[in-house]
Amino acid sequence: MDSAQIRTLMAEQLKLSRQLQTRIRQLEDEKHAPLAVVGMGLRLPGGLDSPDAYWDFLRADGNAYSAIPEDRPGLSAVYDPVPGRPGRSYVDRAGFLSDIAHFDAGFFGITQREAKLLDPQQRMLLETSWEALERAGIAVRRSDRLDIGVYLGMMASEYGERLEDRSDMTGIDPYYTTGGGLCFGAGRISYVMGFKGPVLSVDTACSSSLSALHLAVRSLRSRECRYALVCGSNLLLSASLMVSLCQTRALSPEGRSKSFLATADGYGRGEGVGVLVLMRLEDAEREGRPIVAVVRGTAVNHDGAASSLTAPNGPAQQEVIRAALADAGVEPAELGWIEAHGTGTVLGDPIEVGALDAVVGEAVRQRGTPLAIGSVKSRLGHLEAASGIAAVLKTALMLHHGEIPAALSEDDGELNPHIPWDRLGFAVPRENRPWPEDLPRRVAGVNSFGMSGTNAHVVLEAYRPQPPEAAPASEARQELLTLSAKDPAALADLADAVCGYLKRTDEVRLASVCHTLRAGRAPLAHRIAVTGTTATELAEAVAAAVDSRDPEAAAQPFRAAVLRVAADGPELAAGLAALAGAFPRLAVGPSGAADGPADALARLVGRFGIRIRLERGSGTGGGAARLEWQVGGGTRSMPVVGAQPGTAPALLLDALAALFTDGADLRLDALGGPGVRFLGDLPTYPFQRRRLWIEEPPVGAAREGADGAQRRTGPTVPHPEEREAVRAYLMTELTEVLHATEELDPTRSFLETGGDSFLSTLFITRVEEHYAVGLTAEELPLDMPLAELFGKLADDIANTARAGGRERGA
Repeated sequence: MDSAQIRTLMAEQLKLSRQLQTRIRQLEDEKHAPLAVVGMGLRLPGGLDSPDAYWDFLRADGNAYSAIPEDRPGLSAVYDPVPGRPGRSYVDRAGFLSDIAHFDAGFFGITQREAKLLDPQQRMLLETSWEALERAGIAVRRSDRLDIGVYLGMMASEYGERLEDRSDMTGIDPYYTTGGGLCFGAGRISYVMGFKGPVLSVDTACSSSLSALHLAVRSLRSRECRYALVCGSNLLLSASLMVSLCQTRALSPEGRSKSFLATADGYGRGEGVGVLVLMRLEDAEREGRPIVAVVRGTAVNHDGAASSLTAPNGPAQQEVIRAALADAGVEPAELGWIEAHGTGTVLGDPIEVGALDAVVGEAVRQRGTPLAIGSVKSRLGHLEAASGIAAVLKTALMLHHGEIPAALSEDDGELNPHIPWDRLGFAVPRENRPWPEDLPRRVAGVNSFGMSGTNAHVVLEAYRPQPPEAAPASEARQELLTLSAKDPAALADLADAVCGYLKRTDEVRLASVCHTLRAGRAPLAHRIAVTGTTATELAEAVAAAVDSRDPEAAAQPFRAAVLRVAADGPELAAGLAALAGAFPRLAVGPSGAADGPADALARLVGRFGIRIRLERGSGTGGGAARLEWQVGGGTRSMPVVGAQPGTAPALLLDALAALFTDGADLRLDALGGPGVRFLGDLPTYPFQRRRLWIEEPPVGAAREGADGAQRRTGPTVPHPEEREAVRAYLMTELTEVLHATEELDPTRSFLETGGDSFLSTLFITRVEEHYAVGLTAEELPLDMPLAELFGKLADDIANTARAGGRERGA
């Protein structure tokens, strides 16, 4: 081998080595890829139900603790102010939610019967997940099977206890299992919304939701899913758990967590639900999502051989904090806030501060700027399984706003004397303050430690977007704004909220507002769509559309239309050029040598998700092109390119508005102009809730069952050969099984009324109490209209009776 060959070989090897090094760096980067928080949903004590409400609360004074609600008689019945009484709880205050009994079952396609038996945690998880996804601009169409994983931290489901009476088990029905099992909280979210990503329920006690976040981060980095819902949930319903915690003296007699205070004497319990939407940062930036904060790193470990199962382990806490910082690529000196576990216990707070000092203390002292620490538990209560998600929500908002709210008030008294504050570089702020300007990065850490020994830590950073490119000055362009809801009342409420938002919106954000509402919301049955060039004009159009629409006019979905064009002439080509100029994302190139303006226009309109049949010739009404579709037994026709090609963009928006209102399942993302983004602060869906609640019986009383406290008497049973009477009887029975409060629509199927396999079994069982039924389940499909189903069943009952079967009970 001569020298030239050797040089060539060395060059090839060097090139290969560089390629391998590049690939190794790529793999390492993916292993530690940052994740964006793009959406939030929450229900927290004090009536907090939105990120804005939570932030206002954090910046204000006071706390969210309250007395035991009237609908929790079990907790009140075991209260005794004297600690140590067997079978008693000495706590009569906690961070309670203001309302857990009401739910919009119809929105999620759940019957009132099932909804009444669902743990309210499952119901609130559905609502907050939907809100979080709307704030992220992710439209949930069940048929899309979105690549979303669900990761839920939840440690108890106590609602089902009110059905448990060993002397009478008739209150237990199929929904006892699915309504209360911990795995069903996450599974139901994915089922109802049609997701296909991983679904995991995690119980590590108080660190459950932060452990769930850790798993979600790993799944996103390994591309097991594109988006992740990270959830935490906790409710205080069981007198048993409250008594048990009081017997261990874990709870503060005052019912409040006094984090880092000298008066710390146990933790105060709290309840709540929180949801985060996470995705890879690079994807969030590319999709224009509203990025609240960035998750840089996470870690989870266990106490192992601690002094006891439930005692905190300082060295283990040090390890998990170091591991999370390493995963995040963050130095201890860069931290500006620690959201501590901070339960306010005599043992726990000093151990936690000691662990923090061991990991970051020296770096903090060297930099000179104290590290602020605190815990939201002092104001909300310890939300146990949901405490981690409440802490991350708070920290993300702090990073987003660049402000550190007060962790304690001046009236809270002295700090814990067992913590050597004078030699530590830590400070517990007692007033709101801006993020320290001398720190180069805005970074924070969150602790969460579980009673069973599982510890978790997450590192977050403020999102610093690249400065947007200066957009050229342009005239106000016409926008399409769409709104929809499941029922007329919700549509009116949503329209009212959006009108209020528009009146506060500057024209710079208007295009993003419209883009978010039409591309980041799922289309529902009751709809309005308007066009306009200013926020005021759109607000007035929305209000007028709501006032003028027929409240009973529900859209019927369709996905096909006809595009009629006169000819492939210059008028059509000019209109197509005007559309491409107004909506750059819609621009389409030729698909073949023979492709003309008519074919290009058909492809352009087809990008909105409807099937287009192109027809050339007459019928364009004097313009170059029109869209036609069937609606309400007739044909609607709208021009898209008129006699003046420059009007094509406005005509297209008007046609799309009509298509949307009539029920077309449109995909309107491509209408967004340059620089538009999804906005996270728009009004979310106004759920139309009603009370769906099983009352808790007094201590020692019988439980209320799924069908009420007493056995139903039921409707009068007609003779089996009285077909019309039998049909009416079947309708009455099904109405009772569904717990429906309104008359059932006989044109809708069993499934469309909210029925499922459980309820079909219960319904047939009731029928068989009085009649012999010969049909099999396969011969009674659940997607058959009720009128047809009842007719078929009534005929079978009559035929079976004539053939020798008897009316049962006769």
